[in-house]
Amino acid sequence: MTLKHEDGTLSLWARCGKRGQDALVIQGPLCELVRTQRARIFAVTWLAYAAFYLCRKNLSVAIPALEASGVFTRYQLADILFAYSLAYTAGQLFGGSLSDRFSPRRLVTTGMLLSAAATFAMGFSGLYSPFIALAVINGAGQSMGWPGLVKNMASWFDATRRGTVMAWWSTNYVLGGFLATVFATWVIVHPTLLSVWKWQRAFWLPSTLLSAIALIFFAFDRDGPKEEQAQAEQEARQLTASDRRGNYIRLLKRPIVWVFALTAALLKIVRYSFLFWLPLYMTDQLRYRMSDAGYLSSLYELVGFGGALAAGYLSDRAAHGKRLPVACLMQAGLACVCFLYTGMAAAGGWWNALGVALAGIFTYGPDTLMQGAAAQDVGERELAATASGFISGSASVGQLLSPYLVAGLTKAAGWNRLFLIFVFIAMFSASVNAWAWWRGYEGRADAGTTTA
Repeated sequence: MTLKHEDGTLSLWARCGKRGQDALVIQGPLCELVRTQRARIFAVTWLAYAAFYLCRKNLSVAIPALEASGVFTRYQLADILFAYSLAYTAGQLFGGSLSDRFSPRRLVTTGMLLSAAATFAMGFSGLYSPFIALAVINGAGQSMGWPGLVKNMASWFDATRRGTVMAWWSTNYVLGGFLATVFATWVIVHPTLLSVWKWQRAFWLPSTLLSAIALIFFAFDRDGPKEEQAQAEQEARQLTASDRRGNYIRLLKRPIVWVFALTAALLKIVRYSFLFWLPLYMTDQLRYRMSDAGYLSSLYELVGFGGALAAGYLSDRAAHGKRLPVACLMQAGLACVCFLYTGMAAAGGWWNALGVALAGIFTYGPDTLMQGAAAQDVGERELAATASGFISGSASVGQLLSPYLVAGLTKAAGWNRLFLIFVFIAMFSASVNAWAWWRGYEGRADAGTTTA
């Protein structure tokens, strides 16, 4: 049984139980089944991407210990982060379309297990070259997560409340980063946990937990409702390589795609600088203990949760489905916070916590919009993974730059100058959004997806 939407797509689930003049209300066991399936898919995909951060944020918590114990220098740590980010970027840019062609469930599970294996092996190596190689493998595994899961969500949820649904769902990497930071901090500083080992614990235990969650994800996830999944697989088989290239080229010809990608890249420079280097800033500049720095820096993700939700609701309700107005205003707020942050951090723990929290709100709000709802807006179901892979992969170019920006600038000019650079980045990105908003790029007819 299928129901046809006003946009022409076929769906069995999207309007189930929704009230209103234009709503089609399905009653009975079928409706309950669909609701249960959607809730399960939402939960298990949320858990899966949150779990990816177990083998991502653990390195940021381990960085002070690795530097303090003389295992790696700061520039070697920057090289390791660059190698990870390069593999992650390439995987998303060139591999995002794989989830439009093959099973996202299998690809995401493979990525989780690959990341877990590489991270576990890092605990056995304090040597520079092997650590670089393992970082590359970890980055490749991590790159399979976001495009596949965004595709998964696009197959189960329609566009009527995309900003709100994806805002709640995108809290997986906000809260996932927070929980992973807290877990890694607890693991590395706990005095009785595998006491013979030190920084190695931050790699072994998170990777073990990620492996377990990968098995849970594979057991409970599905690529889409059975009828639609079979149709999508048949359509994917019928597409030729030329068709796929044509779809990709048409996607890249839309100016709004490049605006979303540039915004995501600039935001990721700031976000990954905070994520990976904030604990070191607090131990190096503010003389915090490692445990205090780890826990306080986790507020960046914890409170950033609220920014993600606010951005989603505002873009759906106040901005009527447009993402640029909300992203523009929130990035202007981020610039203000970065300008004030060093003074707030020096004023004491509570002021520092407030600055970290506000930075999280104004970073994660526009970031979740660009990589979640905005990617689905331009890709829809047919090219959701491709669009997501391109936007998120472009964002990861910013991730590539952030380690050297932080390591080089802090050594040459100090931490205060770094935060002034963040002010410039945020204001430039807000200006690009304001220009594209003024030009009406987001509202043009070519914002939708056309497939061959």
